[in-house]
Amino acid sequence: MHQTSVVQRKRKSQRRQRLARRVLPFLASLFLATPIAGPVTKSVAGGPGNELRMPKASLSPQAVFDQKLRTTYDALGAEQEGLRFETFAKAMTGYLNLRQAGKLAENKELLTVVDFDLPSTEKRLWVLDLAKNEILFHTLVAHGHNSGENEATTFSNTDQSNMSSLGFYATGSEYQGKHGHSLRLEGLDEGFNTNAAARSVVMHGADYVSEDFIKQNGRLGRSLGCPALPMDQYAQIIDVVNGGTCLFLNKSDAGYSSQFLNQDVAIAALVPQAKPIS
Repeated sequence: MHQTSVVQRKRKSQRRQRLARRVLPFLASLFLATPIAGPVTKSVAGGPGNELRMPKASLSPQAVFDQKLRTTYDALGAEQEGLRFETFAKAMTGYLNLRQAGKLAENKELLTVVDFDLPSTEKRLWVLDLAKNEILFHTLVAHGHNSGENEATTFSNTDQSNMSSLGFYATGSEYQGKHGHSLRLEGLDEGFNTNAAARSVVMHGADYVSEDFIKQNGRLGRSLGCPALPMDQYAQIIDVVNGGTCLFLNKSDAGYSSQFLNQDVAIAALVPQAKPIS
């Protein structure tokens, strides 16, 4: 009996070894196929507020500038009123440059934009109150007689050209002239509009700037180069924008350039931590 039990124990031991050789590789493969742990997002303490956070990348001054322009544009509701963002951004860049240069009144945050990319049959003048984020006026405006028919395509700074002049202006004082209540304009862009005063380019009202004139003629009437306004609005507009506010006459792809379109200066004016590149 003793001999038989020894043999049986040996056989049982051999069976256990064979089973182990079959099972262990399976367990090893199962272990290797199972992820050890997910991404570590919490500290060892695991309590609330102990998550590991990546530091936020700070926005560049250019990105902050673009963001602020877009925020102002949206707050004004400018897109709904037909003012394209590209034109607004250009006008704002010049406005900020002019404020930095001390060429505008400090107590008025007004920007008047005329977009000659639009035909005369469309309302293409906007008066923006940047302090209140409001569009005060959106109306028709005429271009110079020799600048084109319905669309303004040609511009000049030359006396007797009877053309509109592009660029940035500072509004001056009101006066009574041959067109009645009018507003003097100072052209600030050398080579583009600095002869405005000598040419008597001013803001005034005209009866040929109206929806009725458009219906009869298919376009507005034209001035001798002045941004002429509708008779039912010109006096109110002049009263609001006089005295050192910014006026910008835009036309894309017309060869216009300006020292006041310096983005570094504009960014420094709008983003406190930015400094203009000297």
